Amino acid sequence: MSSKARYSPMLIPAPMDNEYGLLGRNNINTFLQAAAAQYASAPCRLLEIAPQDNGGVQRFFGPHVTIETLDVDPEAGCTWTADLCGQNPHVPSEYYDIVVCTEVLEHVLQPFKAVTELHRFLRPDGILLVSTPYNCRIHGPLPDCWRFTEHGLRALLEGFEILALTPLETPDRPLMPISYTVTARKPAA
Repeated sequence: MSSKARYSPMLIPAPMDNEYGLLGRNNINTFLQAAAAQYASAPCRLLEIAPQDNGGVQRFFGPHVTIETLDVDPEAGCTWTADLCGQNPHVPSEYYDIVVCTEVLEHVLQPFKAVTELHRFLRPDGILLVSTPYNCRIHGPLPDCWRFTEHGLRALLEGFEILALTPLETPDRPLMPISYTVTARKPAA
């Protein structure tokens, strides 16, 4: 059996997966709402990586925030089509005040290269908002390659100043968080 067939998104998730998925989505929404209030009170430019079908970040960030989008899929209709793991000179460097990358890094083949590109997109003192699952089933879009612990995220984001790294704890299971959210700042030059 091929890995695509074995891990098809059409498989019925367990009730626990549905519960943790909902907790994770609510946590991301709360995270983005708080980040918008803290970092986007004035006009700024935001880049959303692989926007979600559930409305993206626009509902959290006001009309004074210019939002552009980036996805590897040319059919996604994003501002930019780019592979985060590659070099993308057509996407501007040090241009964005905020980059939002929720539930993406587990899907890239080379996460350190992806974070290098995220770093390049941000202006000095720019804010990176990341979420990544940990206690989560294999999910699409495939490939689903990685799960990062707090220590892995700190290594991955070594070029940033981590302002907050917060686990969403799994009920009754210490040291097995559902997911993490990270707020990081690109250091000034």
